[in-house]
Amino acid sequence: MGVLTAWLILWLIVLNGFPVVLSAASEMEVYQYIDAQGVIALTNVPSDARYRRIDRSANPVHHLLSEAELEPTILRFSNRYQVPPALIRAVIKAESDFNAHAVSRAGAVGLMQLMPQTAVRLDVKDLYDPEANIEGGTKYLRFLLDKFRGNLPLALAAYNAGEHVVDRYHTLPPIEETQRYVRKVLKYYRAFLMRDRLAAEREPTSSVAFALRPGFQTIDALSP
Repeated sequence: MGVLTAWLILWLIVLNGFPVVLSAASEMEVYQYIDAQGVIALTNVPSDARYRRIDRSANPVHHLLSEAELEPTILRFSNRYQVPPALIRAVIKAESDFNAHAVSRAGAVGLMQLMPQTAVRLDVKDLYDPEANIEGGTKYLRFLLDKFRGNLPLALAAYNAGEHVVDRYHTLPPIEETQRYVRKVLKYYRAFLMRDRLAAEREPTSSVAFALRPGFQTIDALSP
């Protein structure tokens, strides 16, 4: 088994949170690159500036970010793209549970689990950067909401399964994983929206209250 193959196995173990004992022979740097098709490439000799060094010493828990840490970023892009902050939080919660370095089996990356090909469309340069990822995800939500005329369940289904799938069925696709995803995000959205409204009542001049001002909050948490 080659050194790089061994490191691939080790990297997968680390991502899953298992303790690993490193040998003295395993001090080389390992770099990762995810291409536009979501294929993950690993190397110890990066030949492209897009490769990122894997920090093997970092605890995966350190990549978990709190809502408080992300709130300024969420509110900024909520205002820029006219997407309720509660909806952005709900998608982050459902997609990555606030883990900025989450990578799915399909190759989706970061807080809002953007696919590399989608990130290229949205001009997202660094999928692991929380600010860039949230802007890309929020911008994509805005696009999908416009495309499906404000129908939130359809927009969420497209976020999960792809626009072409929703276009094919013209309704919520009969895909159990996608239907579960839509229900999960809507559940989180309702909970976050209720919390935001209560917070706005307590502090009418807060940034959350500003995001809920009349004319802004127009997306209903419809049932799929």
